[in-house]
Amino acid sequence: MSDDPEHPLVVEELTKDYGSVVANDTVSFTVNGGEVFGFLGPNGAGKSTTIRMLLGLLKPTSGSATVLGADIRDEAALTEAKRRIGYLPAHLGFEEGVTGETVLDYHGAMKGEGRRDEMLELFTPPIERPIREYSTGNKRMLGLVQAFMHDPDLVIMDEPTAGLDPLKQEAFNEFIRDERDRGTTVFFSSHVLSEVRRVCDRVGILRAGSLVELENVEALLHRSGKHVRVHASDAAVAEITALDGVVGPERFAEGVQFIYAGDVNALLRELATHDIRDVELGEPPIEDVFTHYYGSREEADEGDRSEEAADRTTRAGETDV
Repeated sequence: MSDDPEHPLVVEELTKDYGSVVANDTVSFTVNGGEVFGFLGPNGAGKSTTIRMLLGLLKPTSGSATVLGADIRDEAALTEAKRRIGYLPAHLGFEEGVTGETVLDYHGAMKGEGRRDEMLELFTPPIERPIREYSTGNKRMLGLVQAFMHDPDLVIMDEPTAGLDPLKQEAFNEFIRDERDRGTTVFFSSHVLSEVRRVCDRVGILRAGSLVELENVEALLHRSGKHVRVHASDAAVAEITALDGVVGPERFAEGVQFIYAGDVNALLRELATHDIRDVELGEPPIEDVFTHYYGSREEADEGDRSEEAADRTTRAGETDV
């Protein structure tokens, strides 16, 4: 095993074919050391399948990957590497009858717990109570504590903020930024697009099992155009929306809003020829950027159903990596 600290995750044409569904289709990307990498797509796009293969929970149909220098097809090497990995699955498999303290003791004995007290101050699950009494948010916080308490070099998380209240979500975002500054590499999947810009350096967008974009977050937003909202007459709106570069115009009572992917100077020149009551220009909502790669909600929802049907049986006990 040859560890490459500059590239803790290297994925090469990773494929998982279930026969009726191709959950991952020749996915390739590299995660740099000390960066926060967001793996984006709606539920069912193939994100969880990728993560399970990276951790040895699923065998790839073809292709490969290295995690902290360990080939995922080499069970012994991957097992050794996991001592330096933190993992938070989307579906937490904690035993309902034990307390949170017992869960942390178990993981601490396997991987270490040098930051346990620090993590419990930040994320506050009631560790003296049995898991069956936990809310979804408390289970998620317990999962975050176990994922980070051994001070891993690489942390892999699947939908990490699901179930957290807004205050804990913001605490999570700030914590992840601090971890990046400490040199920790963070890879997390999400469909909550509003959190991506707050914490991610780069993103990969997965569509129906295929990687359709790999980009710096700011560059992705810049290339996706401007969000424009114009208050003007019907006649002016008709001419403005006929301009090349106008995408997805939506009328409202006093005008129109749209994404503009053309030359902003050309748009401003066009606006100057009309009686404009008000105009707003800004970055597009990241949800609009995301939808660009899916085309429609229905298309994204179809992906939800396919991956869920293919691999729901692999979820049990995933915290025990």
